[in-house]
Amino acid sequence: MKRNFLTILTVFGLVTTTAVGCNTDAGGNNTIKIATQSPLSGSSSTLGEAIKLGAQLALEENQEKFKKLGFTLQLVPFDDQGDPKVGVSNAQKLAADQNILGIVGHLNSGVAIPASSTYENNSIAMVSPANTAVELTEQGKKSVNRIVARDDFQGPAAFGFATDNLKAKNIFIIQDKSAYGQGLAENFKKVAEQKQAKIVAYEGITLGEQDFSGVLNQVVAKKPDLIYFGGLYGEGGLLVKQAREKGLNIPVMGGDGFDSSDMVKIAGKGVKNTFYTSVAADISNTPEGQNFVKKYQAKFGDKKSVQSFSYYGYDSMGVILKGLEDCITKNGNKKPTREQVRDAIRAVQDYQGIATKVGFDAKGDNKYAKVFVFQFEDKYPGKQVGAIEKQ
Repeated sequence: MKRNFLTILTVFGLVTTTAVGCNTDAGGNNTIKIATQSPLSGSSSTLGEAIKLGAQLALEENQEKFKKLGFTLQLVPFDDQGDPKVGVSNAQKLAADQNILGIVGHLNSGVAIPASSTYENNSIAMVSPANTAVELTEQGKKSVNRIVARDDFQGPAAFGFATDNLKAKNIFIIQDKSAYGQGLAENFKKVAEQKQAKIVAYEGITLGEQDFSGVLNQVVAKKPDLIYFGGLYGEGGLLVKQAREKGLNIPVMGGDGFDSSDMVKIAGKGVKNTFYTSVAADISNTPEGQNFVKKYQAKFGDKKSVQSFSYYGYDSMGVILKGLEDCITKNGNKKPTREQVRDAIRAVQDYQGIATKVGFDAKGDNKYAKVFVFQFEDKYPGKQVGAIEKQ
């Protein structure tokens, strides 16, 4: 970590938003639907379900408020399976339902980017709790927003921590060839080259791969003092486990794709000396976080462990509902159009969620987004060892 370490204060606060153009009636019935899109099956389903459940909790907590305004809120969850084709197909289906006025999603940037064209063409506001690929908000789409930091912030933050705190001098980079993993690795590599650090190798693996002996044999031969992995916990956990089995006890560092309880389950005891940057704060020890955990487990059961992205799914839904509420109020309690909701959400400033403050810039990026650094010990979540604000 190379910048300021600070305490993250997550408090419920007042919300200041500017709703744009909410002055006409969209017609139709009094049902308003908000969709979620995330992997509810497959290797990334733990995080995908966390997004959905966090969003669901926020929506259900606001149902009574919207009932008083004359509307019934409904959640419509879609399983994108972490597959771009499925994500686009789902986007087309939800676009056909005129009662869907917003979407919380996605987990995978490689799914969000192609699906976002459908959202844009149909003026459906998307608020992402997890997507970090730079390209997502560089497309110039009015409908696309995110509440987390971009890879061009997360990658340099990771490099700073690797060199300043872990004293890494020779780094072996591995990435999973996905939009997310490659983007993260490329941004790490870019700043490493700018700082004239020694990258001993840059290799790719395949999503779904189980045996990493080939690339790990290269690691053994190159003798780096740190492995940086761009990818998710499914492959990352196995990579760490197999690295330890080969006697590679050097630090392994990844991005927010490691931010899952399944990372610990897969890597086992080998997870020690593994670090990750995350766009999600750990608020489990704050009063707000503890209250959230109680509500979450009371609703979904103790077996549904709270993930960091549970909080961000909750806050993403909160942003959508705030923009929606502003539109309804300014519209004389008439149902707003998708365009009105889209513009109101983009205009959100100083929204205080439980995990992050949100204020969108002209591209739809959150100007308050931070990057956090964690160290795995023997359980999830890892211990937060730093937080970085964009300078």
